[in-house]
Amino acid sequence: MKQDLTSGPITRTLLIFALPMTVGNLLQQFYNIADTLIIGRFVGANALAAVGSSYTLMTFLTSILLGLSMGSGVAVSIAWGKGDMDRLKQSVFLSFAGIFLAAVVLSLIAFFGIDGIMELLQVPEEISGLMRTYLLVIFAGIGGTFLYNYFASLLRAVGNSVTPLIFLGVSAAVNVVLDLVFVLVFPWGVAGAALATIIAQWMSGIGLVIYTAVKVPELRIGREHMRWNKETAANIFRLSSITSAQQSIMNFGILMVQGRVNSFGPAVMAAFAAAVKIDSFAYMPVQDFGNAFSTFIAQNYGAGRHERIRRGIRSALKTAAVFGLAVSAVIWVFAGSLMGIFVDGSEREILAIGISYLRIEGAFYCLIGILFLLYGFFRAIERPGMSVVLTVVSLGLRVLLAYTLSAVPALGVTGIWISIPVGWLLADITGLVPLAGFYRKIGGEKE
Repeated sequence: MKQDLTSGPITRTLLIFALPMTVGNLLQQFYNIADTLIIGRFVGANALAAVGSSYTLMTFLTSILLGLSMGSGVAVSIAWGKGDMDRLKQSVFLSFAGIFLAAVVLSLIAFFGIDGIMELLQVPEEISGLMRTYLLVIFAGIGGTFLYNYFASLLRAVGNSVTPLIFLGVSAAVNVVLDLVFVLVFPWGVAGAALATIIAQWMSGIGLVIYTAVKVPELRIGREHMRWNKETAANIFRLSSITSAQQSIMNFGILMVQGRVNSFGPAVMAAFAAAVKIDSFAYMPVQDFGNAFSTFIAQNYGAGRHERIRRGIRSALKTAAVFGLAVSAVIWVFAGSLMGIFVDGSEREILAIGISYLRIEGAFYCLIGILFLLYGFFRAIERPGMSVVLTVVSLGLRVLLAYTLSAVPALGVTGIWISIPVGWLLADITGLVPLAGFYRKIGGEKE
């Protein structure tokens, strides 16, 4: 199931490698989509708002672990491209130990800091009890999320993007079934939806650990690899910590926007909760294409295939732009129908707010598609600090504009929606300049 990204037709190779990642992440969205859909339809609007706001928080918390995993995956990809198996296995051992510790600390902070977190998010009183119940259960799944994302990153780093999809598909199906059982058969409400999610998360995480240990000898470490190596550890720490910072800054910015959304009350919260799920599905494929592009660049960077990198950059930019424009057209036309999946037709205010969000923000998916490519590119060439810069530009301006524009009476909550594509555009401009410089630089070098 491993794929060599240093040879073969570039666009086809990228798309084939990205496809299982895309399908896998779309399935992963079902963890929260199932909660949102069932809760929204069968429990009520307040419960929908509580689960939706929790999703934004959990995305922020798990983004820390995801960023650490992605950074270690880059180190493994580069070692794989160079054929340095000893360094690769040392990287596996050292990164697992460090990220495991981070997962434990994060879980403790989440459990004991829940009241402060909810206060920061400006959760309305009528929502707070439901949201607290949901979070206290869902936090128990952080460990499972770590295991899945870490081992999925390792497998993708060596060209295997299919196996993580298989395990995720099974767990997504389990999540949906358990959601129906715990919410409809047993009246456990938001706690039942959260319990279904964490059971599915632990299943996919533990399953992937067992598969990797048994079936992938390239990632199987021995006693000789379980040792401290200052150079390897420093490289992993640099890549992982900066990538994690980029991911967490990005999602912290989104969390701050969620806080502003919450200040407009339950109707806006419920509309935002449903629209963000649609949003996630809409641009998830190009996000995963960016991650596939990152692995492609990292392997070819390690192998010194500079001309292939240049051709890959051209191909990826064209593909992301075309996909983004196509999805924007679909979202614009079917915004109302898509919102109707999550929200009952009688909730006219919630539907109208959600449609407005999708038609303003969803018109510019090509911009976020390019931004995902830029994140992946700078991570792959061992310049993750540039990804942090792009995130600060994108999210910093988004938060600033969201709070500023939404305070204008004529705009209100619409000001939040406008701030999102403006942030994407300015970040794209910031990243494309150094990308063009790198492109020109390697153009004169021989492989």
